[in-house]
Amino acid sequence: MSKRDYYDVLGIKKGASAEEIKKAYRQKAKELHPDRNADNPEAESQFKEANEAYEVLKDADKKAAYDRFGHSAFEGGMGGGGGRPGGGFGGGQGDFASAFSDVFDDLFGDFMGGGRGGRSRAARGADLRYNLRVTLEEAYGGLQKTITVPTSVQCGSCSGSGSEGGAEPTTCPTCSGMGKVRATQGFFTVERTCPTCSGLGQIIKNPCSTCGGNGRVQKERALSVNIPAGVETGTRIRLAGEGEAGMRGGPPGDLYIFIEVTPHKIFERDGTELHCRVPVSMTAAALGGDIEVPTIDGGRSRVKIPAGSQSGRQMRLRGKGMPALRGGTAGDMFIELAVETPVNLTTKQKELLREFEALSEDNNPESKSFFSSVKSFWDSMKG
Repeated sequence: MSKRDYYDVLGIKKGASAEEIKKAYRQKAKELHPDRNADNPEAESQFKEANEAYEVLKDADKKAAYDRFGHSAFEGGMGGGGGRPGGGFGGGQGDFASAFSDVFDDLFGDFMGGGRGGRSRAARGADLRYNLRVTLEEAYGGLQKTITVPTSVQCGSCSGSGSEGGAEPTTCPTCSGMGKVRATQGFFTVERTCPTCSGLGQIIKNPCSTCGGNGRVQKERALSVNIPAGVETGTRIRLAGEGEAGMRGGPPGDLYIFIEVTPHKIFERDGTELHCRVPVSMTAAALGGDIEVPTIDGGRSRVKIPAGSQSGRQMRLRGKGMPALRGGTAGDMFIELAVETPVNLTTKQKELLREFEALSEDNNPESKSFFSSVKSFWDSMKG
């Protein structure tokens, strides 16, 4: 079967520039790479065909010969290439590996840690987490709080460079500052982190005696944190640049403060709402009246109890709950009445209650009939 025209293989015109040829090849290599086309048995042969076309067209001399003689330029006596593309121009497996490496980063850059040809930058510092407990009252009003955070900070002796006296690091001789090394293994080019510089692209010949070449030291830092009103358990506050210092002058990470609001002895919180149980006397519940209840702001509010209130009845104080974290109307406070039964009664109190009970039966015949039935039942059980 005759070979396809190399320009047609890459989907470009005969007069395409070197940049257009390279761009077309990269696109084809991405589309046809066997690792991305496991279910397409023809992808491998098409991938090799695209590589063959690019191997010829990327080289000005080979391209000129191909434009003049076509595929016959690389067959027979055109330079002893043995029938391989580029044989008469010093081609071979090494040239193919070089061509393939041009798109290696496009195919695997996300997995191998970055693009080709760029020097590795100093590593960014790690983010830190700090757990901060606040009371419900503090969460209600907000506050400014000072915390102490153990962290890594830039070394003052070397200004973060890691070299004694602050001298500049030197370029790694193994990777030439790339931070990565490559090795050709048959069909593939394998890239890995440079073992000499650990991917930094630089080495320190005379490490700083204070930080041992890391460019940072351990230290406790005091930071002032603004806790906004309305925070609740799980609220996260980010302090940019307050995390660990980066390696060898790299940028610092961030500090994340996680809020935990401690339980309150009176109030229970539900979002912006507050709930509490308020004890009331039996007489106050029966006759009605006013009571005072505490509020989260430290004050007290007067609440009117309707006559005949029962345990479990809820009453609302609008706007007496928690403030919304991101602004808006404050929540409400809900009061649940807990009617108390009197204990340790005096003889006089007992007499008055019996009199009250008798009057209640006289005023309510149905109730009197009910209690008489209950008394008769118990008397029959005793007999």
